[in-house]
Amino acid sequence: MFTAFQETEAVQHAAADTLHAMSDTLHAGAAQVAEHGEPFNFSHLLDHIKDSHEVELPFIHLRLPEFPPVHIAGLAIDLSPTKHVFFLVVSAVLLAVLVIISARAYRKSLVPHGLSALTEMLLVFVRDEIALPSLGAAGVRYVPYLLTTFFYILIMNLIGLIPFAATPTANVMVTAGLAIVAFIMIQASAIRAKGFGHYLAHLTGGVHWALWIIMIPIEVLGLFTKPFALCVRLFANMNAGHIVVLSLIGLIFMFRSLAVTPISIPLALFIDLLELLVAVIQAYVFTMLTALFMGLGMEGAHDEEEHAH
Repeated sequence: MFTAFQETEAVQHAAADTLHAMSDTLHAGAAQVAEHGEPFNFSHLLDHIKDSHEVELPFIHLRLPEFPPVHIAGLAIDLSPTKHVFFLVVSAVLLAVLVIISARAYRKSLVPHGLSALTEMLLVFVRDEIALPSLGAAGVRYVPYLLTTFFYILIMNLIGLIPFAATPTANVMVTAGLAIVAFIMIQASAIRAKGFGHYLAHLTGGVHWALWIIMIPIEVLGLFTKPFALCVRLFANMNAGHIVVLSLIGLIFMFRSLAVTPISIPLALFIDLLELLVAVIQAYVFTMLTALFMGLGMEGAHDEEEHAH
């Protein structure tokens, strides 16, 4: 699984290099199109995707600290914070502030209003439409985890739409971290529901012992494909919108004509607005699939217990 994540990260770096080369070409075209003033710096469109050790805010250029790599078992691990890590922490702080504000609002009134009402609406939606239908009454204990996952991903997705910010979920290592936590929760919920013995027994698929040599590797592989799909789906969707916007605006410079503007600019604005919807949908899909995978493991455990009795 770790190797697959590394390969996916390599694909991300290769895509970023390709986009940088594309932006250089488009920037050169922009210099020829522009007649007055400085040409448009097309590379800024990549700021939501590319990662770096610098954070460019209005009137502030923040250089993040860099630490020497840590060498473990022949591997050099760089623990220096990057721009995606910076906004990852910012998203966590915003989530904490949102929860504190909403909780304090209930001290003044039991009837929510404003931000508290919106938070409660989303909270009830995740609990009643995602957690309980997938996990049943026994899954109430996992609602806090699902709520945290939903709100954290939602904030990270939305913060990337703010100018000068970056999308943490456009980094495959961030989505990989979320997928690893989901993997742990999926297995932990199944083990808790049916016990470790029944959990191991389900890896045989209920077939004759002579077929275990085939069935067990397939079942084990299936355990890892679920979180891997969660990782790649979120990563790809959060990159896709920025790449499409880049491509649409790039038509102006590729054709070297402002006649393309009435087509490319409205379409780019439409895709940018569509990303607001995508940000919410991807947070919902990741949370819903995590709850579904947890529920399947717990449900399979109950079925095995019924057959045993």
